[in-house]
Amino acid sequence: MAAVQKDGSRAHSLSELEPIRPAKEVQAQGVEAFKDVVFGSTAGVLGKFVEYPFDTVKVRLQSQHVLDGHARLHGPIDAFVTAFRSPEGPLVSLYRGITAPLLGAAVETSCLFFSYRVAQDALVAWNPSLRRQKEQSASKELPFSYLVACGAISGAFTSLALTPIELVKCKMQVPASNTTPRRPPSIPRIIMSVFRTHGLLGFWHGQLGTLIRETGGSAAWFGSYEGVKKLYVRYDQSLNNDIEKVKLWQQLTAGAVAGMLYNFTFYPADTIKSRMQTEEVVLSRSQGTFLGTGRELWKQSGLRGFYRGCGITVFRAAPSSAIIFSVMEALRKRFG
Repeated sequence: MAAVQKDGSRAHSLSELEPIRPAKEVQAQGVEAFKDVVFGSTAGVLGKFVEYPFDTVKVRLQSQHVLDGHARLHGPIDAFVTAFRSPEGPLVSLYRGITAPLLGAAVETSCLFFSYRVAQDALVAWNPSLRRQKEQSASKELPFSYLVACGAISGAFTSLALTPIELVKCKMQVPASNTTPRRPPSIPRIIMSVFRTHGLLGFWHGQLGTLIRETGGSAAWFGSYEGVKKLYVRYDQSLNNDIEKVKLWQQLTAGAVAGMLYNFTFYPADTIKSRMQTEEVVLSRSQGTFLGTGRELWKQSGLRGFYRGCGITVFRAAPSSAIIFSVMEALRKRFG
């Protein structure tokens, strides 16, 4: 209860004054979250347009062995040639099902950058020594090990939103038959089919693979991007030891390295996930487990089967990731 001062005015109690600062902080956090969503979505969509044809080829290479017992595509070039010879045309064949991935790219990238920033804020808030260190330092960057940990946390969070979108995408990308051209099912039809057959949890089929890929991959993605930038700051004297002054071409190369490491590091988990999410399309079989699908893949193709399509995936990740980070940085600098 507020006390009365000698002049008759009410003295505000501490409980009345405390909410003022948290309210401002909440508002600031809300603005930052909105920026993460808008900027991340924009960067993710632009990057997805560049990489999607390569992603389609990657998924077809990963899952082709379940179509008729043997590989019909002998590599990325053969897969592209087949797409260009497709009766539906190369653009339709290579960009089949892009609606779901565009949504997925917007969700994934915005979630990654949002949760990456929130994880950093949480670590600073929960660690007094880290908070003091950051307050005393002119740099806003956390130590490298913390940035890697925040990347892993952001990936784990994002995987929950990404798995249902990738499930629909994979079912759109892989035709039910390699020999009989057919019109691919619509997104609403796929969604209804999954729900009728497996219920709500069916949309998270392959979640373990997405979790492994996103947790480890995002740690490598953010970690390598921040690490390469730190190397530029260390050895490029023109930057004056200021990471904010990193040049555009340096951002692009850092983003390219990050994309390649993200995709290569945990590629086998992505292969198993893709196979799990497409096997029902071509075999009309029940859902398999992550370990069961991995064992079956090992028996059929050995270690090579886990890395089928890896080369083209790493190749397409370089320009896509470079675009994402550069667009994100540019939007941040332009709009704060």
